[in-house]
Amino acid sequence: MIIYMMRHGETDWNVQHLFQGRTDIPLNENGRIVAEWTRDGLSDVHFDVAFCSPLCRAKETAQIILEGRDVTLIEDERIIEMGFGEYEATSMTDIDEDIEIFFKHPEAYVDKKGIESFDAVLARANSFLTELAENAEYKNSTILVATHGAMLRGLIAAFKGYEVKDFWQGGIHKNCGMTIVEVQGDKKKILQEAIVLYEEKDLK
Repeated sequence: MIIYMMRHGETDWNVQHLFQGRTDIPLNENGRIVAEWTRDGLSDVHFDVAFCSPLCRAKETAQIILEGRDVTLIEDERIIEMGFGEYEATSMTDIDEDIEIFFKHPEAYVDKKGIESFDAVLARANSFLTELAENAEYKNSTILVATHGAMLRGLIAAFKGYEVKDFWQGGIHKNCGMTIVEVQGDKKKILQEAIVLYEEKDLK
């Protein structure tokens, strides 16, 4: 089994550096263009099945990637973005002391504003990945997973067996950035990490 775990394309809130979380923000023009370029870069990859977050920015990214293919796309609540509570729609650059701890020392973060816990995100990620790995139907499949920046970090952390303190290790993927992993029985490995299939200089 090979899994292409991808962040969604760009949104206006990405450009404005706002926390999105569960707020259902659509792709912008650049987001659709980057998804199309990524689709072209994956033209030689045969996907057997695809999963996406139910939020429209991830779902539309997956739909663009799969355009022209006869591939089932399954929405899964477990790969929805991390909930950022009262921080959603606020600036990621004008952060308070709590959010600084959240990113720099996640193991020490004490929530005050309704952010989903790191343990909850990792539990969702582990549940999703374990179910894929244990499904005999997908044993030899190539799978697309379209999700979000923080949730993708959760999936990678779960795959690598990280503790909460290492949750953000590697940083957030660029829009339509992906990490490709392989699972063969009990053996698993990272094939490529945090790659993009487009030239940023070509964006408007």
